[in-house]
Amino acid sequence: MRLVLRPEHPVDLSCTMRPLRRGIADPTMRIATDDVWRATRTPAGPGTVHFRRAGAEVEVIAWGPGGEWLLDRAPDLIGLNDLPGAFIPQHPLLRDLHRRHSGMRFGATGAVVEAMIGSVLEQRVTGMEAWRAYRQLVLRYSEPAPGPAKLLLPPDPAVLARLGYYDLHPFGVEKRRAGTLLRVCAWASKLEASTGIRPADARSLFTKIPGVGAWTAAEVARVALADSDAVSVGDLHLPHLVSWTLAGEPRGGDTRMLKLLEPYMGQRGRAVRLLELSGITAPRRGPRYNPIPIAKL
Repeated sequence: MRLVLRPEHPVDLSCTMRPLRRGIADPTMRIATDDVWRATRTPAGPGTVHFRRAGAEVEVIAWGPGGEWLLDRAPDLIGLNDLPGAFIPQHPLLRDLHRRHSGMRFGATGAVVEAMIGSVLEQRVTGMEAWRAYRQLVLRYSEPAPGPAKLLLPPDPAVLARLGYYDLHPFGVEKRRAGTLLRVCAWASKLEASTGIRPADARSLFTKIPGVGAWTAAEVARVALADSDAVSVGDLHLPHLVSWTLAGEPRGGDTRMLKLLEPYMGQRGRAVRLLELSGITAPRRGPRYNPIPIAKL
């Protein structure tokens, strides 16, 4: 199955779709500059989709029972329905970043539970710990994806829902995150239905699940629903980044971060994403966090 898209504005495939990947060793995705492969589970079944930019066109090829669904969603996935023009940067740094990353879009996967599984694993641990756990979870409980890319599908929520929290311990996932992940899988059908409501309402729905707070809700809404206003409140580093880049303050909290982002209400998530793309980091204080090898306890 094949589709050719002709975007009216530039689309940077790798920049747009990188937030979907759980580390460079994610067995469900492969990303190059103008070439992205992604395996997923759709309402129609498993599928793999390949995006390749050639000049002003983007070629999309899909495989598997979910292939037609993926082609139908292809414009949403690469953010062709995103409205970056609604973002009016006031800070000089944001103006420069908005110009330099004009092809960055907010895309919607429509796969809420898939995004939430990865985001729950990322709660209160380093990215390396979370990505390792996700990879091991995929290798243990998933199966090959359709198509020639030799990808694996994301974990099936129905399979994970039948596990006990202790089954996730060997992957370095302690009882708290494991319990949250299993509850998410048990809520799968209700969560997937949230693609039809406003992102702000969806975030509110997500937080009704014990263990899912504002941070996780925002992370999921950003990639699954293309929520360009989602701000990951509760992040360990993000308030410092926003405070440092927008106000020259080396440290900041959530309240200060939200205050600085007020001028971009409705597009606060875009402002944050651009600041993340800047490569700037706030000055560090204190010792680095040393991961605790949960699986070895």
